[in-house]
Amino acid sequence: MMSSCSSCTGARVSNRRPSTRCSGQFEGKHAGASAEPLYTPQEYDTKVNTLVASNRAPDVAYMLAPMAYRLGEQGKLVNLFPYFDKHPELAGRLPGTYFWYGKDKSFGTQTANEVALLWYNKPVFDEAGVEHPPAEAASAWSWDDLVEAAYKLTYDQEGRRPDETGFDPKQVRQFGVSASVQFVQTWECLLRSNGVDVVDEAGTKCLLDTPEALEVLQNLQDLMYEHRVAPTPVQLGNNAPTTAVQLKTKRIAMVFDGQWILLDMAQSDVDFGIGVLPSYQEPKTTSMGSPSVIFTSTKHLDEAVELYLFHNDPENVDLYKNGLWMPLERKYYTDPDAIASWIDNDVHPPEYKTAVVDYTLNHATTAFNQRLKNMDNINEMLTPALQRVEGGKEPVKDTMASVVPKIDGLLQGWNPTQEL
Repeated sequence: MMSSCSSCTGARVSNRRPSTRCSGQFEGKHAGASAEPLYTPQEYDTKVNTLVASNRAPDVAYMLAPMAYRLGEQGKLVNLFPYFDKHPELAGRLPGTYFWYGKDKSFGTQTANEVALLWYNKPVFDEAGVEHPPAEAASAWSWDDLVEAAYKLTYDQEGRRPDETGFDPKQVRQFGVSASVQFVQTWECLLRSNGVDVVDEAGTKCLLDTPEALEVLQNLQDLMYEHRVAPTPVQLGNNAPTTAVQLKTKRIAMVFDGQWILLDMAQSDVDFGIGVLPSYQEPKTTSMGSPSVIFTSTKHLDEAVELYLFHNDPENVDLYKNGLWMPLERKYYTDPDAIASWIDNDVHPPEYKTAVVDYTLNHATTAFNQRLKNMDNINEMLTPALQRVEGGKEPVKDTMASVVPKIDGLLQGWNPTQEL
């Protein structure tokens, strides 16, 4: 049997590389089965479309959500719902990790789970006499708390803070915080915390021009241009170092980023900590991840399903213990023994249980772009608007007033959800 597992490189290159190791481990536990990884680092969508059109689709593949929904609706992907009864590990995953395209129709779940967090350099906080960011949702900072801490952690080359006379914003030695506006999951959770979503419940009206959304986006812009405690895109540069490097070099004291950087953080020399994100009305983070799928053209369906289940099982794959991935099954967030099996090691810091595991279980909402229809076209409109916000050339209110009507014209509703 040949199960070809396609992989792509992207924002998180390292989490695609283990394909060969995964396939080797699968073969070792499944006598008579072979799995050939297909590594596709560039033009992944084009390659997949070509393979599908020529009837040479892989058996199992990693995929971005818009393409998966399209292929699922075309009948190109296996509906895994009938396998839920047979495989409780598939049926017992966190509700927000599933991708549904109809009643009792799911092409699967995220490949792995991820959430947005607040990362920081502990010695930098200690040297400035600033308390570490809270690691429990119930104690989350307010936005004003974040800004206050960022002021104390920002210095120019002469050691002056932004609220001190003579501060030179063009010669900043250390920024207090960094929060990318262009990375949607940086601020989507803040919107949810402030009582609003990106679009309404019907999926037909963009809400980025509401007072709650404008407050969040303006606050992010103000970090850079009013408070001067966060780097602008120009100050970061086109080839900005990774979060691990930024924290290690003390260029930035704390950063909004995803859980997946734990792999790099654990391999660096940074004495780092993890905190929950600041909260407006209630603490929120965003759960995100792209799906893995099985193509209906496979000639080895049962084996493909086995490979599908194997490739994101923490008992078989070390990417969970190593810090890159978070598990999908609910038991890994609720059962003490199951939790310990992936976080009880030197990679995961002591606060990980409350700052990540509990935070995910009790305060995570699924990223809107995992369920919203027509995301490819929406992104083409939204991305330039976010770049304008981050560029700081105009008030956020003006930017959103111009782009929201255009996004409204592209909205086609939500893809379905379903209770198990």
